Amino acid sequence: MAPRRGSIDINPLFTRPGEATERPRFALADEPMLPETAYQVVHDEAMLDGNARLNLATFVGTWMDPAASRLYSEAFDKNMIDKDEYPATAAIEDRCWRILARLWHAPQPREAIGTSTIGSSEACMLGGLALKRRWQHSRRAANKPADRPNLVMSSAVQVCWEKFTNYWDVEARLVPITDEHPALDGHDLASYIDENTIGVVAIMGVTYTGMYEPVSRISAALDQIQADTGLDIPIHVDGASGAFVAPFLQPELEWDFRVGRVHSISTSAHKYGLVYPGLGWVVWRSTEFLPEDLIFKVSYLGGSLPTFGLNFSRPGAQVLLQYYNFLRLGRAGYAAVQRASHDVARHLADEIIKMAPFELWGDGPDIPVFAWRMKRGYSGNWDLYDLGNQLRQRGWLVPAYPMPDDLSDLTVQRIVVRNGLSMDLADVLLDQITESVRYLDGLASPMPQDGKKSAAFHH
Repeated sequence: MAPRRGSIDINPLFTRPGEATERPRFALADEPMLPETAYQVVHDEAMLDGNARLNLATFVGTWMDPAASRLYSEAFDKNMIDKDEYPATAAIEDRCWRILARLWHAPQPREAIGTSTIGSSEACMLGGLALKRRWQHSRRAANKPADRPNLVMSSAVQVCWEKFTNYWDVEARLVPITDEHPALDGHDLASYIDENTIGVVAIMGVTYTGMYEPVSRISAALDQIQADTGLDIPIHVDGASGAFVAPFLQPELEWDFRVGRVHSISTSAHKYGLVYPGLGWVVWRSTEFLPEDLIFKVSYLGGSLPTFGLNFSRPGAQVLLQYYNFLRLGRAGYAAVQRASHDVARHLADEIIKMAPFELWGDGPDIPVFAWRMKRGYSGNWDLYDLGNQLRQRGWLVPAYPMPDDLSDLTVQRIVVRNGLSMDLADVLLDQITESVRYLDGLASPMPQDGKKSAAFHH
């Protein structure tokens, strides 16, 4: 929403003698402002943001404990790229991805390789780049053309994969999800694979529904394809959410480097890694799966350092926060936090599907995320968008959105349970959903259609 005025009015109570009471909104002022006044202006405008605790649309963590916040304030000036100036932070970064390599069952953790990233989107793109470059090397070594790569994935992938295929000239081969196959599960996979396929993406925690895609079944389908055609196709696991959940809640599930075709795994530390926004990780099974020619050695501030990433300068504080969580929580602590979130998600799902209008979409939570839809023909006066708008008026953000192609006529509503959404808050939400449904059921005519969201949802 565009502001009505081109200037910022400053409350006279906040200004100091001699300060202006107006500042241009879209241009630099000629004179400086006292820091206390500038703080108050920015603070007051940021107050208009929503309550992060009630935002059930986002996967991104919004809370850490006071000790972590104190560590953050001590480290926000560290530049992750400057490993010569901050060698201790660089060593901790190395330690973190090695911890993840072990957590994800790398067969020889000392031979694995990984890096931190700004988030899981960058981590996915680095994983995709490694797949593409290894395919190119293989094709050129065999004197075959290497100009038409494709990547196979579900139509329910997060938008970062659409960006990857667009930005790096890779054909996206999207396997449509259906009622019968609500996630990529290996069904009909051979129809999408050919000699130009650089890999298959398997998602541990589909953003639409929270479901795990069965990596072992996808791998088995690829085994059969190799037996039939000779094509050896690797898997990248997009574990943006699930890679920090499955090891603690479903430790017996084989989705990681225990599956031989999995070359690389990416994750988001600022989701169920429980770190403030701005950190992701990607780990390769071994150094052979990260082509050497993707790693740059640069001279920077007196030192020579290897780097593989889309960004250069980036904050190092979140890396320290990840290590803090590893130390503070350990396996038992992470399991307890993720179990609490999963229990809240299960409670919400069980109670919501008891309500007359709704039915669960999918088999229920894998990660602490679930989606539901309205029963066919329940009401012609309101839909899930109307319910979302009712809840927004009460401060809650609970998105409704259409599913991807082949299911685009299906609208679902989704809740992401993060650390901080307690059972008590969940019960408050259930009461407000009940009240909203009672109001909507009492409508004598349909709600207006203007302003309803209809675009696909990608968060």
